[in-house]
Amino acid sequence: MTVISIDKDPGAMTMTIVAEFDAPARRVWEVWANPRQLEKWWGPPTYPATVVDHDLSPGGKVGYFMTGPEGDRHRGWWRILMVDGPHRLEFEDGFADEAGTPDPAMPTTTARVSLSEQPGGGTRMTIETTFPSLEAMEQLIAMGMEEGIGLAVGQIDGLLRAAPNG
Repeated sequence: MTVISIDKDPGAMTMTIVAEFDAPARRVWEVWANPRQLEKWWGPPTYPATVVDHDLSPGGKVGYFMTGPEGDRHRGWWRILMVDGPHRLEFEDGFADEAGTPDPAMPTTTARVSLSEQPGGGTRMTIETTFPSLEAMEQLIAMGMEEGIGLAVGQIDGLLRAAPNG
């Protein structure tokens, strides 16, 4: 399995997921940079994502929704803070209403993604999520965030084995 660890640090209000892939960093970067590839893994298997906006540049926006098994839709957004492809990406992540407008009733997080080449040509991906408060961290983890991101990242290996544009 690609996911090596998921560690929560309530003191620092962070959750860090580490995964390794048998592909170069430039190829792993494509699963973030290409909206068609991003939507094949960003949601857990039973909540696939559809990316509707994808501007992966500082100040840009990524908008998406996940469709549940009953047809229910859950919208989200990213505000891109920093991009240094194929090595780093940082974005604010939050929930949205039906129109795609950020939902102020839900907490936002900051995600820092790093991709580092490993000996033998593989890549280690680290996603560190920082929560605005311990309460927000507990709320989002209770909603299934830890399990969801683990399942989502677990789909990347299959995507990397497929054609890069697929």
